[in-house]
Amino acid sequence: MYPFFRLIKDTVLASRMPRLPITGLHVSHHICWPWDLDMWMELNNGRTMTLYDLGRTMLAQRAGLISALKKNRWGLTVAGSSVRYRRRIRGFERFEMRSRAAGWDDRFIYVEQSMWKKNGDCASHVMLRTAVTDRNGIVPPAKVLAALGQDAETSPDLPGWIKDWCQADGGRPWPPMQDGLA
Repeated sequence: MYPFFRLIKDTVLASRMPRLPITGLHVSHHICWPWDLDMWMELNNGRTMTLYDLGRTMLAQRAGLISALKKNRWGLTVAGSSVRYRRRIRGFERFEMRSRAAGWDDRFIYVEQSMWKKNGDCASHVMLRTAVTDRNGIVPPAKVLAALGQDAETSPDLPGWIKDWCQADGGRPWPPMQDGLA
């Protein structure tokens, strides 16, 4: 089940925090609850992605994106992701999530997020290709940033590994073959 109570709590918390630019770093703190666990008693990978969703929502709230989405009747979608898991987060363990937009191109906004254990170890890291949409398809990031009152002309320079990921993902066949093998 989707963590609606966490969503409400986090949205209220984010609405009380100072405004951030779209590339600002949003830091939030969480606990791994029993309903977040898999059968190995660690944070379930599906729940990890849901918690990252909450972190992006809080970042969007602080950047003013939620208001712009409502005002313009826009939607928000994930168009691709790549995640690395390196350390387990166990039941009742506290962790920190960091969320920021790394930059954008003419179609997508690239969001980077990570979860950090109390001892300073990075538990997981995700890169997402996100898009704002309307009834006609993808809304260009320049238009989205203009709606936020932020400079949209130049994206921060995307790190090489993000550019490499975009290039590699661009070579992936779509749609996949009918038998499921590329």
